[in-house]
Amino acid sequence: MSPVEKHPDKNIIRVQLRQNQILKELGEAEMAALEPHLAVMDCQKGDFLLHQGVHEMEQYFVLDGVLKRVVTNQQGKRMILRFTEERNMETSYAAWQLGTPTPYSIVCVTKARVAKLPMQQWAAFIDEMPALKQNFEHEVMRLMSEIMAHTITLHLLDAPGRVHRFLRKQPDLFDRIPKKELASYLNISSETLSRLKHQGKI
Repeated sequence: MSPVEKHPDKNIIRVQLRQNQILKELGEAEMAALEPHLAVMDCQKGDFLLHQGVHEMEQYFVLDGVLKRVVTNQQGKRMILRFTEERNMETSYAAWQLGTPTPYSIVCVTKARVAKLPMQQWAAFIDEMPALKQNFEHEVMRLMSEIMAHTITLHLLDAPGRVHRFLRKQPDLFDRIPKKELASYLNISSETLSRLKHQGKI
C-alpha cells in the first residue's frame, strides 16, 4: 500500500479518482483534503479486500480491475451478490452505520487497484459535505436495491433470461469476468453458459 502522493503512478491515480462516480463532483480543494486519507492498494486475482463478519471496515474506490461482493453461509456455500469495476466503488457503509459485522466479503475477480480509507474517516469526510453524502448514500441504497432485484431475478427468469439481463445491465463486464464466476453469479452451470453462447442465444 502507498499514499497517493508517494505512488509512482500518482498522476494517473489522480485522474482515475476524478473519474470515480462518487468523487467526480468534488472540487480541487475537496480532493486535496481527501487525498491524504487514501491508500492505494495493488491486488491480485483472488485477494480479499474485506472479510465477511468483521467490524473493521473501509471505503473502496476502484481504479482498475473487477471486484465481487460475496456472501457465504454456515455450510460454506458462496453466492456472488454483485460485480463492480473501475470508476465505481465498494463499501460496507450500511453495516458500519448499523454497528453490525460485515454481511459479505469483497474479493478481487481480476488483478485490481483500489484507493481506500477507513470507514470512520470517510464518514467524517462526507459529514462535512451534505451534497456528497446525499449522493453517496443514494448510491448505497441503489446498490442494495440492485442486489435485491438480482436475487429475485434468479427465481423468476430462466437461464437465457438471466444472461440477457446481465448483458443489458453490465455489458462491458461480460468478456472481463471468468465464465465460471459469471455462471456462479447467474446460478447456472458453466456448461449452460457456454452452450447458450455457442447457440447464439446471447
